[in-house]
Amino acid sequence: MSARRQELQDRAIVKIAAHLPDLIVYGDFSPEHPSVKCFDGVLMFVDISGFTAMTEKFSTAMYMDRGAEQLVEILNYYISAIVEKVLIFGGDILKFAGDALLALWKVERKQLKNIITVVIKCSLEIHGLFEAKEAEEGLDIRVKIGLAAGHITMLVFGDETRNYFLVIGQAVDDVRLAQNMAQMNDVILSPNCWQLCDRSMIEIERIPDQRAVKVSFLKPPPTFNFDEFFAKCMGFMDYYPSGDHKNFLRLACMLESDPELELSLQKYVMEIILKQIDDKQLRGYLSELRPVTIVFVNLMFKEQDKVEVIGSAIQAACVHITSVLKVFRGQINKVFMFDKGCSFLCVFGFPGEKAPDEITHALESAVDIFDFCSQVHKIRTVSIGVASGIVFCGIVGHTVRHEYTVIGQKVNIAARMMMYYPGIVTCDSVTYDGSNLPAYFFKELPKKVMKGVADPGPVYQCLGLNEKVMFGMAYLICNRYEGYPLLGRVREIDYFMSTMKDFLMTNCSRVLMYEGLPGYGKSQVLMEIEYLASQHKNHRTVAIALTKISFHQNFYTIQILMANVLGLDSCKHYKERQTNLQNRVKTLLDDKFHCLLNDIFHVQFPVSREMSRMSKTRKQKQLEALFMKILEQTVREERIIFIIDEAQFVDGTSWAFIEKLIRSMPIFIIMSLSPFPDVPCAAANAIMKNRNTTYITLGTMQPQEIRDKVCVDLSVSSIPRELDSYLVEGSCGIPYYCEELLKNLDHHKVLLFQQAETEEKTNMTWNNLFKHSVRPTEDMYLYTSISEGRKEVCYLASGVRLKNLSPPASLKEISLVQLDSMSLSHQMLVRCAAIIGLTFTTELLFEILPCWNMKMMIKALATLVTSNVFDCFRSSKDLQLALKQNVTTFEVHYRSLALKPKEGLTHSEEEALREMEGEVIECHILRFCRPIMQKTAYELWLKDQKKVLHSKCARFLEESAHRCSHCRNTDFIPYHHFIVDIRLNNLDMDAVKKMVKSHGFKAEEEEEVIFSKSEFPKKYKFPENLSVTETREKILHFFDDVISKMRSSPDDVIPLESCQCEELLQIVILPLAQHFVALEEKNKALYYFLELASAYLILGDNYNAYIYLGEGERLLKSLTNEDSWSQTFEYATFYSLKGEVCFNMGQMVLAKKMLRKALKLLNRMFPCNLVTLTFQMHVEKNRLSHFMNQHIQEGSLPGKKLAQLYLQASCFSLLWKIYSLNFFFHYKYYGHLAVMMEMNTSLETQNDFQIIKAFLDFSLYHHLAGYQGVWFKYEILVMEHLLNLPLKGEAIEIMAYAADALCHIKFLTGHLDLAIELGSRAHRMWSLLRNPNKYQMVLCRLSKPLFLKSRYKHLVQVLGWLWDLSVTEEHIFSKAFFYFVCLDIMLYSGFIYRTFEECLEFIYHNEDNRILKFQSGLLLGLYSCIAVWYARLQEWDNFYKFSKRAKNLVTRRTPTVLYYEGISRYMEGQVLHLQKQIEEQAENAQDSGVELLKALETLVAQNTTGPVFYPRLYHLMAYVCILMGDGHSCDFFLNTALELSETQGNLLEKCWLSMSKEWWYSASELTGDQWFQTVLSLPSWDKIVSGNGGQRRRLWFCPSTFPWVSVINLGVRNGLEVAQYCKCQISVTV
Repeated sequence: MSARRQELQDRAIVKIAAHLPDLIVYGDFSPEHPSVKCFDGVLMFVDISGFTAMTEKFSTAMYMDRGAEQLVEILNYYISAIVEKVLIFGGDILKFAGDALLALWKVERKQLKNIITVVIKCSLEIHGLFEAKEAEEGLDIRVKIGLAAGHITMLVFGDETRNYFLVIGQAVDDVRLAQNMAQMNDVILSPNCWQLCDRSMIEIERIPDQRAVKVSFLKPPPTFNFDEFFAKCMGFMDYYPSGDHKNFLRLACMLESDPELELSLQKYVMEIILKQIDDKQLRGYLSELRPVTIVFVNLMFKEQDKVEVIGSAIQAACVHITSVLKVFRGQINKVFMFDKGCSFLCVFGFPGEKAPDEITHALESAVDIFDFCSQVHKIRTVSIGVASGIVFCGIVGHTVRHEYTVIGQKVNIAARMMMYYPGIVTCDSVTYDGSNLPAYFFKELPKKVMKGVADPGPVYQCLGLNEKVMFGMAYLICNRYEGYPLLGRVREIDYFMSTMKDFLMTNCSRVLMYEGLPGYGKSQVLMEIEYLASQHKNHRTVAIALTKISFHQNFYTIQILMANVLGLDSCKHYKERQTNLQNRVKTLLDDKFHCLLNDIFHVQFPVSREMSRMSKTRKQKQLEALFMKILEQTVREERIIFIIDEAQFVDGTSWAFIEKLIRSMPIFIIMSLSPFPDVPCAAANAIMKNRNTTYITLGTMQPQEIRDKVCVDLSVSSIPRELDSYLVEGSCGIPYYCEELLKNLDHHKVLLFQQAETEEKTNMTWNNLFKHSVRPTEDMYLYTSISEGRKEVCYLASGVRLKNLSPPASLKEISLVQLDSMSLSHQMLVRCAAIIGLTFTTELLFEILPCWNMKMMIKALATLVTSNVFDCFRSSKDLQLALKQNVTTFEVHYRSLALKPKEGLTHSEEEALREMEGEVIECHILRFCRPIMQKTAYELWLKDQKKVLHSKCARFLEESAHRCSHCRNTDFIPYHHFIVDIRLNNLDMDAVKKMVKSHGFKAEEEEEVIFSKSEFPKKYKFPENLSVTETREKILHFFDDVISKMRSSPDDVIPLESCQCEELLQIVILPLAQHFVALEEKNKALYYFLELASAYLILGDNYNAYIYLGEGERLLKSLTNEDSWSQTFEYATFYSLKGEVCFNMGQMVLAKKMLRKALKLLNRMFPCNLVTLTFQMHVEKNRLSHFMNQHIQEGSLPGKKLAQLYLQASCFSLLWKIYSLNFFFHYKYYGHLAVMMEMNTSLETQNDFQIIKAFLDFSLYHHLAGYQGVWFKYEILVMEHLLNLPLKGEAIEIMAYAADALCHIKFLTGHLDLAIELGSRAHRMWSLLRNPNKYQMVLCRLSKPLFLKSRYKHLVQVLGWLWDLSVTEEHIFSKAFFYFVCLDIMLYSGFIYRTFEECLEFIYHNEDNRILKFQSGLLLGLYSCIAVWYARLQEWDNFYKFSKRAKNLVTRRTPTVLYYEGISRYMEGQVLHLQKQIEEQAENAQDSGVELLKALETLVAQNTTGPVFYPRLYHLMAYVCILMGDGHSCDFFLNTALELSETQGNLLEKCWLSMSKEWWYSASELTGDQWFQTVLSLPSWDKIVSGNGGQRRRLWFCPSTFPWVSVINLGVRNGLEVAQYCKCQISVTV
């Protein structure tokens, strides 16, 4: 039975019949229109309250997580219950009118009495339904029911393609009135219904002053059997299911295929519904919350008119309305009788029918319909209401009876305006604003209280859309504000200034045309140009703005321009205009021809006989000749500049006149225009091809310009980074998009404002760790709150997730227009791509496209790339590069695309498309050009369809959701996948073994994955009693041997391609996490967000790690608190990663708290007091002794155990560094315990890489703590491990890592020569291994010992490699470090590798970069170097600016080389500032000196400050002492620094120290501007290499004499003197 029912439901005729009442399905109507049919029956009108409010709630929601589909579910939950009840009681649903419905019981008149009883019973049961059902979505759903009975007439009308029907008569009017009288849960009987019913069965309640009555309840006699009574009544119903069909709600569900009937019924159904049925889509497919324009048309007739007469009027109106709507892709959705009038509900913008300028078209149609219907015989009054906005468009009702309808507040507003403002065309404020028509087309009407509409806003009358010369009203639409800059349009203004200069010099005509899409800010550019042009003397500037309507008005553009030239725009009366004209043209035109100007300028010159006989063509020629003479006369007196906005709307006659004009006289015309929709006319072509025309294509604004615009618009000094990213990405550099996004955020109260707090006052927590804002450029401060002395900042409301916000209706509408203009196959492709995300790959898209082949997909993609729907990229680096730079404005020489010859267009397009197909094949990454399009297309899917597609995507992506093959396909969190079951696919054992093998495992059993330690036949031991030199040579020889073997056997050792992990994060792992979020697979989504966070920490991107940990935190909070090890491990991982982020950000208290939490969850409690510390230390020492003494044997560890051990080791490796930072005595014991626990945990893993990392950490800890014997032992152990490893796979990476880490350790501990040797080898190894991230790190490490050793030739070579890498890989860290070294070279080495200006520009452009901003140390160093530079130049304002920025970063203490490099530069700046304070005899100079000396001593005292920094710090301490007059301490610190420099081989610092020692105790007199002169004479590296560095001479640094000491303060001096003092070290090394 169910199979049979499904078969019936799948028939097209049954699906069509579900949209129609039985009255139509089984009707027999005349083919003539209109046709009339009369019958008797009972009508029920059901009005359901609450749905409009619910629609409004969904349409204005901030997020679209639920959307239209959920709205359909709720609507149909209630409406289908009513429909089912009506059908059960034998009713026929005639129409759905939004959230109301009209039902009919058609019977003979003698049966009305009994049928009324049945209908009352049905009505009471409907009320009972809603009393029983609980309200959903916070709505109080209630119904009002009106009943009427009597004679009914049905009218069928339409044209050849569409039919409509109406029920007319007294009963129809009565049922509407009855429903209007009803209150909630009432059933009202009309007077006639009360007369015809069985009164003995009904208990009623009288309504005061009304003949209608209210039903209280039915009161049947005791013996009354309703079932028998009902069965008897249904016997009189023609189409009530009975007998074998009694289980069906409608007989129409069983219709057999009948092509003729099907064709007849199709005429009553909208085309989009027929398409849906043909495509076999679900009912919900067309259900959307969609921006549309509603046009409600009401026709009122004379009461005495008969149905036949009304029918002919309705027929005539319907045919005309249909023809008008068809032009602009509008449709009639419903036709029904409304308060004795006939109403047409017309809609523009249904799915698939969205068109540009929809609102303008709707108003045009409304005016046309109004004009026509007002002339139709028997139509007394025509009223039209137009409203625009988001409404629900969808199929509402029951499975067997439903209709496509629109519901929403905008539908109600249009209907109410139509009724409350009769006889005119009205529109709401949204329509008025969105029409882009001049204000003089409208008139604001007085407000009226309208039923059911709380606040409709202003209501306007549309006066008509025929352009007239409205004097003084055709100026440019936008206004220029003195306090608002024109942002991002410097190049556009330069084009104007250049063309203007040519115009003035050559006295030839010039045309400047700006072409750009709507929203690009063309009007703003023209407004600025008008202002600039008006500043010149002897110029006459005429600026006008056109509209779409202007195009249809002959000669309109020239009329407006000439009215302005003749000064008519300021005349208040036609007589004044007439007098002005007469005076102006009396010498140019005979009096009898003055009447030629009547129609043009609305004057009333007498019409002469000659003029009345003149043809229209001749009149036009006369007029043009007159205008030419007037302009020639004007040009002789002053220069004329015409400015025309929206010039694509210039009419053809005006184009022809302008073309003649620029050939006849010198005139400057500036136009802005959108791309021509069609081929422009011949005159427009000629103007654009003219050699004196400059055609500019407007580009988008750059990200920084968007940032500036937002700050200026909001008048704030900074905005949150998240908001900046959202607006930059969402706007795509288009000003209008940015403004609409901001308005949407403001509407939802997302943006909050407050006074800026200083960073020192901020209490640092995890939530505000990255509370970071981006600032506008400094020249924008004038236009923000900073200019007023306030620092107001913008921030986001709590809990807001910008990326999930629904797009504004205005932008969504633009995307829908573009989407609906595509073919159905292209729409499907775009919608599938939207499921994947903003960025997607061709492979994944092909996977989810239904029934497509690759060739078909590539062709479609090429078309969409050409149409600017998608962009394609060869790699993720190309994508990232493109995102940083929007398309800029440029001059085109082929003028507009519309000018290309038509005959060659097809061939050219085909060739371009073939080229694009080839490019798409090569580029496997694509991205939506506009994020709004992706969001819009995504929201069109149904929930179930989304789930299916997200699941497909997830299954495809999870195969690649790990590190790249270069990194052996492992997890970013070691052994993570052994903890959490994250795969959707059912894997066979081969797949499991493959994954296991990638982690260094072998599978022994199906359920347990076992790790096996590799055995070596012989263990190598380092010979004992080797000297230090021999040990060093042996270590270096080992690495040389490794490099040699890597080069000789590259196939086995060297990977074929470089690391691709960063690209995988963007195109695989992040999308996969988002797909799992959409599928509500929270555990799996959490897994991948944690992987992302870990990956970005590896890549040095703390901000992205923080962002994805935030996503993970939201998921963790939503998980059920199940007591499972996997969830506990995820929590531990989460806290561990948070701890690492805090550590990198220098927030050590937070980091320690997080790491201890993680260890607690992993069952490794870290001691919190000295007692437990002592006990734990004893335990760990014994464990270490046990591990070190036992022979490594073949062992086994499950994957879950390894994951736990690796995470523990990671936590301990950070903890010991945190404790080492603190100089409290007992903290060193905690640090010692932590490093020992890391050691034991790593040994327990039995993994070589982990053990070697732990040995190196153990060595570094003891290095810094000063335990030489211990660190040496563990470095020897590292080498023994390396010597025992096979030269392949992961072992090579271990060796490269060891060389790199040893280089770092040796540099930190001051062994500079060995650091260079090890670093050089590590550099060669990482270069061969093709790992850019590791490669750039080793180059950075290598540059510093080379710098201190003054080995400049090698240093410059390293810097060259670093620069090339930073450019190739778009690596911001490498580039920043490069400039850091360049600044060091200028400050201390005495030559220029990159200029100071270039370094400063880099800082300005990149200081807000998320990697630099949240990387503790590097930005501190850059700011501090700039501050030192300015301090030496004594430019103290600049010094304070950068010193303040550096100071904000000083508190982020991390035990890293970069931080200590930065802090030493910062301290130097403070020392120079102290010198200034002492010179100026500042009151607090002594206190500042003491405080500074204490800070320097603290740095030296810290364990984590490597000895390599001691010479510089002691040097600064000596400097402070001599400034404060403490010669004894100065000697001590200076000698200590010299000894350390000698020991370390730090030639650079040794030179500086020797000079300081010499100069501080000399009596040399120096000039005040010596450093400035020094800066001017600094040679470049190229000059030094070529031997043209200039004569070497002794250069001096900023001198100052102090009255209380007889010494010259020379400070830290220039590097050229260093070189001279050290016997020209530069020359030697070069």
